[in-house]
Amino acid sequence: MKKRLLVFLALGLIVGYFGVNYTKEFLQARAYAESDRIAAEVDPDIVASNTRFAFDVFNVLCEEDPDANVFISPLSLSAALTMTYSGAAGSTEEAMRNTLGYGEMNTEQIEDGFKNLLSSLGNVDREVTLSIANSVWMRDSYEASVFEDYKETLSDCYDSEFFARPFDQGTVNELNGWVAENTEHKIEKIIDSIESDHVMFLVNAIYFKANWTHQFKESNTQERDFYLCDRTIVSVDTMSQDDDFRYYRGGNFAAARFPYGREQVAMYVFLPDPGDSLDQFIVRLSHEALDKYINEMRVEKGLKVRFPRFRFEYGVKRMNDALIKLGMGVAFDRYNANFSKIADVRPENLYIDFVDHKAVIEVDEKGTVAAAATNVGISVTSAPPPPKQFYVNRPFFFVIRDDRTSTILFMGKITNPLLESGS
Repeated sequence: MKKRLLVFLALGLIVGYFGVNYTKEFLQARAYAESDRIAAEVDPDIVASNTRFAFDVFNVLCEEDPDANVFISPLSLSAALTMTYSGAAGSTEEAMRNTLGYGEMNTEQIEDGFKNLLSSLGNVDREVTLSIANSVWMRDSYEASVFEDYKETLSDCYDSEFFARPFDQGTVNELNGWVAENTEHKIEKIIDSIESDHVMFLVNAIYFKANWTHQFKESNTQERDFYLCDRTIVSVDTMSQDDDFRYYRGGNFAAARFPYGREQVAMYVFLPDPGDSLDQFIVRLSHEALDKYINEMRVEKGLKVRFPRFRFEYGVKRMNDALIKLGMGVAFDRYNANFSKIADVRPENLYIDFVDHKAVIEVDEKGTVAAAATNVGISVTSAPPPPKQFYVNRPFFFVIRDDRTSTILFMGKITNPLLESGS
């Protein structure tokens, strides 16, 4: 009798175990299906606009210091600036729309498109943690001047949180704490102080952590030569593996795809041939060219991969000069900027005082961790590698991309894997 009871008990536990796991898998599959459905409905014009803006701003940053590592989150920049754009009018609205790559799109299409895009990036993959948060910080004495329509737009389209604060050192600490919390403490600070004419901050934070679909074995990692732009040789920890990866061979470069989790998100690495300029390659790499290269990738059986392990922190980088150079100058003009859809502060005037961006990335055998934050401060006046080899032993360019929508989450240029910080 006891034996029979134990057997039934064991069977019950087994059935319960598999039942719970079946339910989890079923719910996960449903979450994936819903996420993929939303992703399929994302406006391609929004994605194309964000990608054009990504390359525009990235090229300007590369021009400023050709030999430096550069790493940004185009999505973070676009989110914070598009939130600001929603309050622009007149020539400021036109300048921001053109700089952000939105062209002939109207404001409603942009806001609805961004809302769907942000929604689509949830539940991408249980092996991929991707969180995006937006917030608006207002000087408490100024909050009553902010239009309810603007608040509703930011809440509905960008899922923004709102904070009315005295804009003292306590506010600085709280804002930085919000950024730290929403980037899993990869970014601890985005602002040092608040000036007397600052009345609003529009902040975006993005956090990404994902495991490679094909992880590298730590035992295979060893120091190998890496050739810098000036032909100096440095020794870097280099991961290696042989596996099936999607690969593309261009006229003077090679590219490979390294997927995460269920392969809906991936890192694409572009490696110019020895002696060819990485920056010139990036300048030529348009939105259309990127899509072409990715679409033409084919599985290469047993591709021999060597890839440096690296960690890099970029920022806090002030983006004012880059954005002005791209045509957004009027938005920074304290007298001629027009953000009349944000608030009525007449006879004073609102303008963008600064746009600060910070990003970090860590790449190792297990996968990738990356985070970024963007703060828009509003003030008021007063030799080709041999076949089946992909050896990343010289400066390279990469993007981390949601392949369902073609949205670029992060974009980087690594000239020296040993550098851990820069701006």
